[in-house]
Amino acid sequence: MKSWFKYIRPYLPFFILTPICMLVEVGGEAVMPKLLSVLINEQNAGTLTNGISVAVMAGVIGCALMMMAGGVGGAYFGAKASVNFAADLRQDVFEKVQSYSFANIDRFSTGSLVTRLTNDVTQMQNFVNMMLRLAFRAPGMLIAALFMAISLQPTLSVVFAAAIPILLLSVTFIVKTGFKRFQTVQKKIDGLNSTVQENVTNVRVVKSFVREDFEINKFARANRDLKDSGMSASKVMIFMGPVMTLIMNVTTLCIIYFGGSIVLDIGMEVGDLTAFITYASQILSSLMMVSMLFMMSSRALASAKRIKEVLTEQPDIADDNAQYPDKTVENGEIEFKNVTFRYYKNSDESVLDDINLKIPAKSVVGIIGSTGCGKTTLVSMISRLYDPDEGEILIDGVNVKDYSLYNLREGIGMVLQNNTLFSGTIEENLRWGDEQASEEEIIAAAQSAQADKFVSSFKDGYDTKIDQGGTNVSGGQKQRLCIARALLKKPKVLILDDSTSAVDTATEAQIRLAFKNELADSTKIVIAQRISSVKDADMIIVMNEGRISGIGTHDELLASNEAYQEIYYSQNDAEKKGA
Repeated sequence: MKSWFKYIRPYLPFFILTPICMLVEVGGEAVMPKLLSVLINEQNAGTLTNGISVAVMAGVIGCALMMMAGGVGGAYFGAKASVNFAADLRQDVFEKVQSYSFANIDRFSTGSLVTRLTNDVTQMQNFVNMMLRLAFRAPGMLIAALFMAISLQPTLSVVFAAAIPILLLSVTFIVKTGFKRFQTVQKKIDGLNSTVQENVTNVRVVKSFVREDFEINKFARANRDLKDSGMSASKVMIFMGPVMTLIMNVTTLCIIYFGGSIVLDIGMEVGDLTAFITYASQILSSLMMVSMLFMMSSRALASAKRIKEVLTEQPDIADDNAQYPDKTVENGEIEFKNVTFRYYKNSDESVLDDINLKIPAKSVVGIIGSTGCGKTTLVSMISRLYDPDEGEILIDGVNVKDYSLYNLREGIGMVLQNNTLFSGTIEENLRWGDEQASEEEIIAAAQSAQADKFVSSFKDGYDTKIDQGGTNVSGGQKQRLCIARALLKKPKVLILDDSTSAVDTATEAQIRLAFKNELADSTKIVIAQRISSVKDADMIIVMNEGRISGIGTHDELLASNEAYQEIYYSQNDAEKKGA
């Protein structure tokens, strides 16, 4: 409970006012049957006078107003409390996800995180609303109605001694059974969301391989699993309704049966019997409310557990122990010392093994090698997207762990292998590099990335809307916009991870020239598949199966490195065949 109180504290007045309003409503409901019984008794006895009638009706109207004020106030303040609670909780969960490293995110599927941020938080919101309105209302009504019923006829109240335990046993069964089943439902929602997310994100691949039927069947399976789990959980609710109604009806019949005898034997007033039946109905209804609250609590507890997993997950990468949190990247000299890395910590095979490398500041470095040899993983560790299992990485002689994450990543520009643009305008996407950049700076960065020409050809220019994921621009255009975004950052270290693979060699040469002229003070690391992309680099690193198999210039490696020779001649042969 303590961990949730931070979301309650800012809205404590609403959390207090809601149950107060509910108790006001309960007060009106408790007094109303007694007042009506007075009217019935006086009418039957023939002693009803205008004075009694007016007084009682005034009381009835007062009770009705109390019930209305309490009900409306409880609904309003309950909504304010629960909606704000959920909004703050959702914000914290999202912020927590933003602090995750890649390794943390890998532990949760995308669909699961979406479900936790939406459906699970909504379940918590509904529970808070119901709890505030019922947690005091139901016990309050139970106690008030029970007191009023006993005061009317203690003997007849014995009926409740049998009904209440049966109802409590039913509630216990519901809670124990419902919790596990609703946990399963939430997991099935995860699976369904993951299926939808994967299909929508990769819809072009699905259509190009004509796999619509396969994806439809895959969704159908996930949908069927969710349906079956939902039905299993719903059976608890289906069982609860008839059982509760049966107990209520049997109790009412017992009251009427035994009450009739009492009316005849000891002269119990008809109005009192009517009020007693009303109080019995309130008692049993309050127990049904409690069962409903427990039913919702079983689902909310399942959701709360899943949300707690996200909030308590400790990011693998943090800067809490940074020795120089105010230090920024100044020159861009990079050094790897005995670096070893595994994606799975219990794996025998490492992705990178004993990497020792020094990259001078302001140099141009090319990295080349076969697919899966660890090139992207190597550069990802410079900005601490991953941390090495062994060894250390230094920038300007300082361990990257001793920088604050903000200052470290602010000094590094990355154009990733999977180029990503966000929904919004081209200008808004470019401003990710520098939010305060002037229009002239944005255009200059686009010109350097060879993007200005095609952007200017668009009707709305830099105000052109980009669809989610950049699906309304070509692969080459997307790459150039991502490069422009990185250039606008003016980083001390620029990393290009195969980011010119979709542009022609002439455009690539112009981009490299822009790097040389405008980022002369930056260290530039270029991962490429084409040797032409790294041929003019100051230093070329050849990687093979997680190790560095050669370092040197193009001419040095061509003369002495077998792996580099194999890549070079295979590409030249391909060019000759193409010619």
